Amino acid sequence: MSRESEAHLPGNPLLPGALPEALRAELVAFRRDLHMHPELGNQEFRTTAAIKARLEQAGLEPRVLAIGTGLICDIGDMDGVQPVLALRADIDALPIPDTKTECAYRSTVPDRAHACGHDVHTTVVLGAGLVLADLHSKGQLARPVRLIFQPAEEVLPGGATDAIESGVLEGVGRIIGVHCDPRVDAGRIGLRHGPITSACDRLEVSLDGPGGHTARPHLTTDLVTAAARVVTDVPALVARRVDARSGLALTWGRIESGHACNVIPQHAELSGTVRCLDLEAWRVAPDLIHEAIDEIANLYRAKSEINYVRGVPPVVNDPAVTELLRDAMTARRGAHSIEDTEQSLGGEDFSWYLEHVPGAMARLGVRAPGDRSTRDLHQGDFDADESAITVGVELFTAAALLDAED
Repeated sequence: MSRESEAHLPGNPLLPGALPEALRAELVAFRRDLHMHPELGNQEFRTTAAIKARLEQAGLEPRVLAIGTGLICDIGDMDGVQPVLALRADIDALPIPDTKTECAYRSTVPDRAHACGHDVHTTVVLGAGLVLADLHSKGQLARPVRLIFQPAEEVLPGGATDAIESGVLEGVGRIIGVHCDPRVDAGRIGLRHGPITSACDRLEVSLDGPGGHTARPHLTTDLVTAAARVVTDVPALVARRVDARSGLALTWGRIESGHACNVIPQHAELSGTVRCLDLEAWRVAPDLIHEAIDEIANLYRAKSEINYVRGVPPVVNDPAVTELLRDAMTARRGAHSIEDTEQSLGGEDFSWYLEHVPGAMARLGVRAPGDRSTRDLHQGDFDADESAITVGVELFTAAALLDAED
């Protein structure tokens, strides 16, 4: 008999860890406080202190990371018990203004906003930790669990790399996380085996050469034309040098050159992003793009300088851990609360953890049921249906309990 067909159904007393009403209200208030006081990557001192204080209040012993922000907290005795399940949250905000006009808990910090839902992620892991700590005190948590509150997810190549160097994965065998999805109704999650996000890198290009009068372009390095050809030709060249199914896409966001209509400039700058659906194509992308840029620049006798900034690889969900999340959600809310989700072109530094241990990320629905607006992540008017906090907490507590059974 499968776990889904057993007694683990919504509300079943055999699977403890439902969120008490008093804690539910407290977590909503905690999330709103974070939302009002957003902090950028590696500056999350207030956020770190707030998480630490609440965990200590519950009798736990959180440890601030060596980098100064973020923390980890173990629930249960880790000595001699390996590997354990880790629950991960990212805690930083974005450098954009909060444009919600009728919201009592809108950001109080100019040009700073929790517009990606990290305040929700943080609150979910905090809430799960408090529930699991209570279960541990009652002897109902058979296996330790680690909470990871990670800084600087929005700062390439992501704060996960610093967190890993700080030892957050020591003793961890599997890791899970959630990401808010405003396209999914609150009360539901989205799951996917394999890649669920994409790789994302940053590319900066400088082109240089002797300029001159526009009447005599043959005596110059025509940098404006060279830059224009790099913009149009390089993405096409790269697309023909990898498997089309890899989804490798170079998209420019800035091009700048010149100051006068009759002067060919000596310098041009371009910048953009490289996104990729496939892990293997992502690994060869820097060499392919360097080669293509140099080819085009050489045609116009321009000197190229390339700064390719590695961002994050795709998040590739482990099938077994994905099924753990599926079983956990089925136990709490029923199989009807799960939907298949597509691979996003967005990047997420949760992927760095998966270079070391298997794990999976779920899409956490935060859209109010019946709301069909086009509100999206990384926009100043982003907000979440706060019932999603309860869903996330119960998903994570169920996952921890079922992982202990395995």
